[in-house]
Amino acid sequence: MDNKTKTKPEDNNPLLEEEVSAESPLKEMFIDYVGNKKNPDDDAVTVDMIVETLAEEFPEFLMAVAEENWIRGYHQALSDVEEGEKIYEELNNPEDNEGETGEIPFSELEDEETFSD
Repeated sequence: MDNKTKTKPEDNNPLLEEEVSAESPLKEMFIDYVGNKKNPDDDAVTVDMIVETLAEEFPEFLMAVAEENWIRGYHQALSDVEEGEKIYEELNNPEDNEGETGEIPFSELEDEETFSD
């Protein structure tokens, strides 16, 4: 993943440039493996380097994560659209919501006697 080829600001993910620290045995294995493979000048292994290595050597893993992320995002988008449609309908069809406020719409008042004492 070469971030230098990305031109739009939204395409840049600062997390990819973070150096990974060996906080667990698995992370240590990744850092050692990727560090030996990429041989960075400053010995710093970044998240981007690990993702790039996984894409090259274990694409099934990365694809499974990417697909799951896409599916969850798609379901969330559908849920957001449904909720937005409900709100839109509530705002544009106040007569459907008269029971919620307890108010009688003005158009249903029979005559002026309703207001007299």
